[in-house]
Amino acid sequence: MNVSLAPSSIGLSQARPITVAVLAMGGQGGGVLVDWIVALAERRGWFAQSTSVPGVAQRTGATIYYIEMIAPDAGKPGRHPVLSLMPAPGKVDIVIGAELMEAGRAILRGLVSPDRTLLIGSSHRSLAVIEKTAPGDGTADAAQVFDAANVAANRFIAFDMAEIADATGSVVSAVLFGALAGSGALPFTTEDFEATIRAAGIGVDASLRAFTAGRERAVAELKQDPKIKPAAKPPLVKRFPRLEPIGHAGYDALVGRARLLPEELHGIIAAGLQRVVDFQDVAYGGEYLDQLEAMPRDATGLLHSFAKYLAVAMAYDDVIRVADLKTRAGRFDRVRREVRAGDEQVLAITEFFHPRIEEMAGLLPPRLGEKVERSERLARLIDRGRKLRTTAPSSFLLLYCVAGLRRFRRGTLRHAREMRHLDDWAQRLRKFAANDPALATAVCEARRLVGGYSDTHSRGESKFDKVMQASERLAGRPDAAEWVQRLIKVALKDADGTELDGALRTVETLFEDA
Repeated sequence: MNVSLAPSSIGLSQARPITVAVLAMGGQGGGVLVDWIVALAERRGWFAQSTSVPGVAQRTGATIYYIEMIAPDAGKPGRHPVLSLMPAPGKVDIVIGAELMEAGRAILRGLVSPDRTLLIGSSHRSLAVIEKTAPGDGTADAAQVFDAANVAANRFIAFDMAEIADATGSVVSAVLFGALAGSGALPFTTEDFEATIRAAGIGVDASLRAFTAGRERAVAELKQDPKIKPAAKPPLVKRFPRLEPIGHAGYDALVGRARLLPEELHGIIAAGLQRVVDFQDVAYGGEYLDQLEAMPRDATGLLHSFAKYLAVAMAYDDVIRVADLKTRAGRFDRVRREVRAGDEQVLAITEFFHPRIEEMAGLLPPRLGEKVERSERLARLIDRGRKLRTTAPSSFLLLYCVAGLRRFRRGTLRHAREMRHLDDWAQRLRKFAANDPALATAVCEARRLVGGYSDTHSRGESKFDKVMQASERLAGRPDAAEWVQRLIKVALKDADGTELDGALRTVETLFEDA
């Protein structure tokens, strides 16, 4: 807790304190923003107090900061106020969300009320763990947060502050501070805000640039017609690469084969081809085209879905793939940009690995891998997990060697299982396509259930297998495709599989009643 009681030298006074709640994730500068707000109040001789309740992790829970500030009573200069330590629902004047969903969480907690609360939020997204681990697309609907904010808040200021922070070389907290200044919610001048940043003495120039951009944008937002509600960004339109030669004889030959397939599929095929070749080699890209060419060409919708999900299935996540991605030069450059490390700064990256015995056994030849997989002693040893610093030579070389096992991937237990699973799926699609293209397309899209790594992959594959068994039972019914789509929808929302099992029992009753 940070408590500051400063005597007054000016005549500002008010009946109650101004209350501010800030919700921010680690790395977004929430603590700095709170320190600035407290220092701003102290600069004008106000009493100010801040407290914080930290989140449990970087992106499973944001830290909630709470600030109360009040001008001293000019008539009773010797009296000090007693300020609250936690925000109370319905009694918060200003709520600041450093990311859109944090603004939404503030609404759910009751911190935002239509009679008094100014809600300031950045419209950018940093996906939560639950969004990343959900089967399929688990991204929360940003439009719902905008709709709720326009109802729940007295005023709502929202724009992409992360974009401004990147453009000005600063962080979101500085843009938020500028938006707070532009809102006019605090009885302090722009010069007071700027002086507070200068007094902090860290990253002053970049912070001032971000502050000014944020303040100007907030002022512009408030000048708009209040009846015009902020809208979420339109969804990104997926742009596929062009199916063109690259000057590599083997790859260019694949491009020539792919061009014989329907032209409207060339974009998705180009993306899929690049993915599987990057995963393994040019010969593997040939196997990708073999599967596409074996599928009936009269169902364009099915072929489009198959080209997409076949590439995802063939480029599965195994230990080799993970090691490869973590040791690529581009990754280190990207991390340096994301954390804004300077050229003179040393960057250290620690990787947290928790592979199961299945992942390690999957690197071995099938017979040996199956034997190792049954070893309880090895399972206990591997289950401890590991921390590796990939910026250290020893750890980097270890992962680099694992990535180099790609040339032996076709002979591993994991690859044999993946290809057997993929072939069963492809054969089922071809069988259904002959009589019911709609069912074949639904079964193709069920591949969305399979993805990820370790336990996530196992759970998804288990759900996928259950849907495949149900599709065999449903084949021949006129509503078979609709039922498979319902099962997929349930499975995507069902973390532990209980709802899917209930839906499958409903499918069984169809045949019992018949």
